[in-house]
Amino acid sequence: MTTVEEARRQVAVANRILAREDVVDAYGHVSMRHPGDPGRFLLARSLSPALVTPADIMEFDLDCNPIDDDRRPYGERPIHGAAYQARPDVNAVVHNHSHAVIPFGVTDTPIRPLVHVGSGIGPEVPVWDIADNFGDTNMLVLTMEQGHDLAKCLGSGRVALMRGHGCVVVGPNLKEAVMVSIYLQVNAQLQIAAMRMGEVKYLSPEEERLYQEIQFSPLSMDRAWEYFEERADLGGI
Repeated sequence: MTTVEEARRQVAVANRILAREDVVDAYGHVSMRHPGDPGRFLLARSLSPALVTPADIMEFDLDCNPIDDDRRPYGERPIHGAAYQARPDVNAVVHNHSHAVIPFGVTDTPIRPLVHVGSGIGPEVPVWDIADNFGDTNMLVLTMEQGHDLAKCLGSGRVALMRGHGCVVVGPNLKEAVMVSIYLQVNAQLQIAAMRMGEVKYLSPEEERLYQEIQFSPLSMDRAWEYFEERADLGGI
């Protein structure tokens, strides 16, 4: 079983990987459900992802209250808490503002898997518009009510886009959530390029399913994680 100390390091490594791959920049965050208490989750204090260390990881209950910690937390932690409340199968959450993904949340063009490594995003990716139920806001998810609304849009999928903001990606484990986040961005970049060239042939549902069996296998995930760790700046962790 993963210890809390190991989990803190994993969350720090995930932050560094996502920063290295330009999925997050000064903003964005990644969390993991507490390995010993499903009613809690681990998330860094308010800090740019490239700087996160294990010592920066805080604990929260699922209503996003910090546990015995008075450091400043991320304001948008309801994205995480609401996802964990809605989905017992979810053990990791990523929120990012990938520039390549943004256009698909503000147009009528859906993002769809066209490359095998993008199969994990799912055949249909919903778009959540905070204005639908909350009117004009600063676009940030700062309340549990907003977080629950986003989680409802996410449904049983892995990804939901956030209109004019970014996206939320969830997974049964940290590695999978990080991998899907990276290749969601790759798929978005390739789809934008392909649409300029002509009609796009997307993956079929069966092609998606068959590749997911490989992509999320331990052998494939460990190989990819080793690669991304090697690329990331893990100094201090």
